[in-house]
Amino acid sequence: MNAPVDPKGLKAIQPSRRDVVVASTMVGGALLVGCSPADLMSAGSKVEVGAFGPFIKIAPDGVVTVISKHIEFGQGNHAGLAAIVAEELDADWSKVKVEQAPANAKLYANGNMGAQLTGGSSAISNSWDQLRKAGAGARAMFVQAAANRWNVPVGEITVKDSVLAHTSGKTAIFGELLSDAAKVNPPTDPKLKDPKAFTLIGSDRVRRKDSQAKSDGTALYTQDVRLPDMLTAMVAHPPRFGGKVKSFDATEAKKVAGVVEVFEIPTGIAVVAQNTYAARMGREALKVEWDEEKAEKRGSPAIIQGYRDVLSGKDASVKWEPFDQRGDAAALETAKGADVVELNYEFPYLAHATMEPMNCVAAVDGNKVKLTFGSQGQTLDQLNVAKVVGCLPGSVEIETLFAGGSFGRRATFQSDYAVECVHIAKKVGKGRPVKLVWTREDDMRSGYFRPIVLHALKVKLDKDGLPAAWRHRIVTQSIMKGAPMPMGKGPDSSAFEGINDSPYLKATPVVDAQVAFPDIGVPVLWWRSVGATHTAFVMEHTIDQLAAKAGKDPVAYRRAIYTKAGAERHLAVLNLALEKAGPKATAGWTRGVAVHESFGSVVAQIAEVKLENGAPRVGRVVTAIDCGVAISPDQIAAQMEGGTCYGLSAALFGEVTLTDGQVDQTNFDGYRVLRINEAPSVETHIVPSGNPPSGVGEPGTPVIAPAVANALFALNKAATSRLPFVRSEA
Repeated sequence: MNAPVDPKGLKAIQPSRRDVVVASTMVGGALLVGCSPADLMSAGSKVEVGAFGPFIKIAPDGVVTVISKHIEFGQGNHAGLAAIVAEELDADWSKVKVEQAPANAKLYANGNMGAQLTGGSSAISNSWDQLRKAGAGARAMFVQAAANRWNVPVGEITVKDSVLAHTSGKTAIFGELLSDAAKVNPPTDPKLKDPKAFTLIGSDRVRRKDSQAKSDGTALYTQDVRLPDMLTAMVAHPPRFGGKVKSFDATEAKKVAGVVEVFEIPTGIAVVAQNTYAARMGREALKVEWDEEKAEKRGSPAIIQGYRDVLSGKDASVKWEPFDQRGDAAALETAKGADVVELNYEFPYLAHATMEPMNCVAAVDGNKVKLTFGSQGQTLDQLNVAKVVGCLPGSVEIETLFAGGSFGRRATFQSDYAVECVHIAKKVGKGRPVKLVWTREDDMRSGYFRPIVLHALKVKLDKDGLPAAWRHRIVTQSIMKGAPMPMGKGPDSSAFEGINDSPYLKATPVVDAQVAFPDIGVPVLWWRSVGATHTAFVMEHTIDQLAAKAGKDPVAYRRAIYTKAGAERHLAVLNLALEKAGPKATAGWTRGVAVHESFGSVVAQIAEVKLENGAPRVGRVVTAIDCGVAISPDQIAAQMEGGTCYGLSAALFGEVTLTDGQVDQTNFDGYRVLRINEAPSVETHIVPSGNPPSGVGEPGTPVIAPAVANALFALNKAATSRLPFVRSEA
């Protein structure tokens, strides 16, 4: 989520001052008074809205098409979004399909972010009320049309599976009333169903609508796009971050059959060819001299040592920023004794490692732009591309396709690879489409990473063994630095989310929690579950160690703290997971437990672990989640399974390292991922809830690592202070 993480900070996404100036200049040099950010960012768009609003189209044959403002890149949100509409519309689920929305922030903005953007596990939650009203409004229009035609009260008409019926026996399907319904004024505040009356939401009937296409190969991804006269491009990027082109010789590259053009763009040297093979061979034949005067040349050990210097106070140049402080924190500075616990944790850079590397198709003809690709942040892409081409943001047409994963990588503030493609297409010109292809090696070495993070904790226990004072320090890069939207007050919360709102800190009288953000030349980005990727581990593994120090059972210890903090949802998921796991672990396995809240959902996991050849092997994982209304239980289970495996993969093997500023890993031979035979059995149990839906795509990822660490701690009393569990042999 893989994306912006703090809905409060993102709620009013705003273009920067420069963006406002650029966009206003594009519309004739006059600042448009009264325009909202969405108006500004959609300026130039020509999206047409039908009779039933921007989210619903109904065909004469009765097929209902739900327009999804959110990209589908594996998380399965299209089914849930469609089910919300279908439930309130009372549509025949078998005749409901999903279509991707065009790029238009005014119509399709994420309600939590103010821009058309998929991220933060918010696709369902931000659409819940919006799509319920859309479906209910369309239903009311059909009911009114039927009442007018039959001359009966609207209260005597029922709707089920796209069929309207009256007590007199009269019936009509949507298609038969379509023209009449389209003439009815839509209600401004349609009546919504009582959730007790739901027949589709929460049922096993809500299954993915894209499974067939993705199984038979008809689903269209960017790499599948074939357009008339299309060229393919690859870019030679600097080997070190921050490097630039000093000079290049394209003589040999131009000799490669199929190479059309070679030229410099802001990010490197573009090789444009008739096909992918020619582009790659042309790039390999290039001779480039790089200017690395301002490049990042440090390796991972040097960066980590720099972080340690900040923690120790040896490097006082980096400012500490408090994010949670109360009580007499100064007394903890010099505290010592048997009731004081000091812990340190280190987390490495992580790659997103999506199955489909970055790619984009662009066509530029003057100030007319068409992008065809898996756009995760359409508004950001429109704004960034408009600045390159010099057009209105809304005039950048985007056809959003399926994408083979993202985990946050496809939503950058700079729209890096999309802008790179547009620079190339602009140079080619005349509206000729260009497909930019990044190889796996490009993705691993030239992309963005989950940042290195160091934590240092000092906790003093009270007479009952519970935390009485908690000192917490975090050193990492700021993901939100340079964001085009306001971050709100205080430091970048993506670094400490999951700590500042933790029940463990809420139950602790004295807290001194601060964060420091050194400037490092390595590009970083949110990675599935963002701050929770490390904060969940730190908090949950710390709690097990504190429980051991206090001589308490870790489950009983958690229950005591949750009760003290009033964390009822944490208690509920913990109790459900324990109930479903049963009283004993499988023979030969050891259990570990972890509970964490992220993206509005609370997840508890019990992992059964054993050591094989000195490495952890995870067998059974019992998961309980409180995510509000469960629209699609089957998809929630799938997300828990996928998120668990993704998190376990990173915890066991994930590590990106740098040597002299260059990324060491180039593919999956060096960046090890979880294999099918290593995947655990994941059982998912959902806490019944009447609350609005909350996140599902990311909350399952951060909990597995601490659950495994806690199982190992129970097994051999050895704590884990650094991930991954299995270190690379490189």
